[in-house]
Amino acid sequence: MNLFIFNETSRAAIYGIGTYIRELLIALKDSNIAIYVVNLHSEKPNNEQKDKEGIQNLYFPSPLNWETSLDRNTLSDFYYRNVVYLLQLHITNRENLVFHLNNNKCCELVNSLRKTFVCKIIAVTHYSEWGFIIYGNINQLRDVLKKKQSNDFNKSLKKSVEDEISFYIKVDHIICLSKNMYEILSMDYGIESSKITIIPNGLTDSKTTIACRKSLYQKWHISSREKIVFFAGRMDEIKGLSYLIKAFRQLLNSYPKCRLVIAGNGSFDIYMKECEDIWMHITWTGMVSKDKLYDLYAIADIGVMPSFHEQCSYVAIEMMMHGMPLIASTSTGLKEMVTDGVTGLHIPVIAHPDSVEIDTDLLAEKMLYLLQHPAEAKAMGRNGRKRYLKEYTSEIFRRNMLDFYQSLFTIDFHV
Repeated sequence: MNLFIFNETSRAAIYGIGTYIRELLIALKDSNIAIYVVNLHSEKPNNEQKDKEGIQNLYFPSPLNWETSLDRNTLSDFYYRNVVYLLQLHITNRENLVFHLNNNKCCELVNSLRKTFVCKIIAVTHYSEWGFIIYGNINQLRDVLKKKQSNDFNKSLKKSVEDEISFYIKVDHIICLSKNMYEILSMDYGIESSKITIIPNGLTDSKTTIACRKSLYQKWHISSREKIVFFAGRMDEIKGLSYLIKAFRQLLNSYPKCRLVIAGNGSFDIYMKECEDIWMHITWTGMVSKDKLYDLYAIADIGVMPSFHEQCSYVAIEMMMHGMPLIASTSTGLKEMVTDGVTGLHIPVIAHPDSVEIDTDLLAEKMLYLLQHPAEAKAMGRNGRKRYLKEYTSEIFRRNMLDFYQSLFTIDFHV
């Protein structure tokens, strides 16, 4: 089989999609699949190792000059058609050809691939645009889709869904990362269920081994007398960070010996205003390397994910991998990743007709409970680790993906 995995330079590639592609490449190592990574809007790095581990990279930079008289969609279509034209020159072995797409905004790419090659085209539902626009509020989406007369906002929302449906109809098969998205695609998008396969993300086991927890406290200059509440992710409204900060402020009234550690990039200025008078209890790391991030996971007492829109969060998988008890929102795919009372605690997303929110009083209570009941918190962390080993390891991801690719053709990929 000849597999072409498409990557596109974007903020999403830095976070979830980039991690997905790296883990997919690790999972497919030593299989008899010829793997190519097609890097769109990307310059070839000067220090690239040629054909590392048998994987070939193709780079297609953005045009030097965009034609300003044309709209963005037309320009994007031109770009995709030219990418396919150039791919046609590079792809000599076309046996069992598969194109694996990770962006649902490239209908013209699918059209051009279909016209040019005899192939299978698959797509992964990493995200949905409406989820970012209305913060995963599925009831609001359904109400908007039912309305015959709409304002400009609703028309734009409908258009984003229609574009996604058009894209998913064109591909041969869809990989969903969660049961939640599977139900949305089949019930709300009208996609045939036989065309959809659920394969959760997988992650290489890189749990930090702690010879002495005290040494990590010293390394990070954190008092061992403080309990660590940990947040990892973009500082973005959809991640619910403002609700966490408000809840943490309340937590300090009952449990002053704790610290909120926030790891990630974003709009610091917006959230710093929310931290007035409690700055000394909050540590902002910015984006850190994986090794440093995993050190912080290892010393954190609880992880909090108050997100409004997730499919299969790598942060949640990392926290479970490290045996950390989680407080997670009941948004989209996150609800099914964390079992309430077993691997962590749920914080309900309160959905209104045109908005969503989280009860900060309840979030503060749940954080306080885990800090005041360390035995129960540790048990949840151990259960989270078991859940990771059962469902989210790289080995399980590898098996699921090889079985999936094998279902496209009559080939045995297992080695």
